[in-house]
Amino acid sequence: MDITFQDLIILYPLIFLAGFVDSIAGGGGLISLPAYLFVGLPSHNALATNKLSSTIGTIFSTLRYAKGRAIVYLIAVPSVVGSLIGSHIGARLALVLSDNILKLVLAFLIPLAALIVLLANPRKERTLEVENISKTRAVVVSGLIGLTIGTYDGFFGPGTGTFLIILYVSFLSLDHVSASGTAKIVNLASNIGALLTFIAGGKVLYSIGLPAAVFGIAGNWLGSGLALKKGAKIIKPVMLGVLAILFAKILMDLI
Repeated sequence: MDITFQDLIILYPLIFLAGFVDSIAGGGGLISLPAYLFVGLPSHNALATNKLSSTIGTIFSTLRYAKGRAIVYLIAVPSVVGSLIGSHIGARLALVLSDNILKLVLAFLIPLAALIVLLANPRKERTLEVENISKTRAVVVSGLIGLTIGTYDGFFGPGTGTFLIILYVSFLSLDHVSASGTAKIVNLASNIGALLTFIAGGKVLYSIGLPAAVFGIAGNWLGSGLALKKGAKIIKPVMLGVLAILFAKILMDLI
């Protein structure tokens, strides 16, 4: 593995963009994970190092959502518990796969996740109706959402925030801003669970991931501020355009 200065010039702005996109609409991993693969990191190291930088960046966007009172804790707490369990399971599964098999799996999951993000429409405006749902149902449904998406996040990750937003809007009737804020704290929990597992497996490259985290923090902070004000209508085309370029490079490496 030979990461050059030119590689880092490409990588770090993409990590900034990923943090910006992720803090608004989720799906930042669709940019950051392919970016790590693009500069030549092996699949396990790319997954683990991406978790490091994304976790640190997500902390800051979560704090900004919390300050804006956009987190519904009745939904967030059971989702966090489920996501911590699921992310550990998913990360352990990723570690037992060989690098070649994992790369093939990623080559399949990246465009699939992108397609779901493209076709999904979690932007439909709703009023916050969670108070009209029984607390028992809210806790059970949100816990299952956290467990399922947390497992996905630990194994792969890209699109996690977007999937959470879609599920919260669809099944728990949260409005977009509340769904985004709640998804952010749950995504943070699943990131931490997976990161601890990857650290124990010795797959995190700190010399690359820690500087990347600085760019991720900047992107998350700016993006979450924009999300609280205006939403994310222009983000999806940008995210998918960058993904298309990076995915083409991954396919070229596989051929």
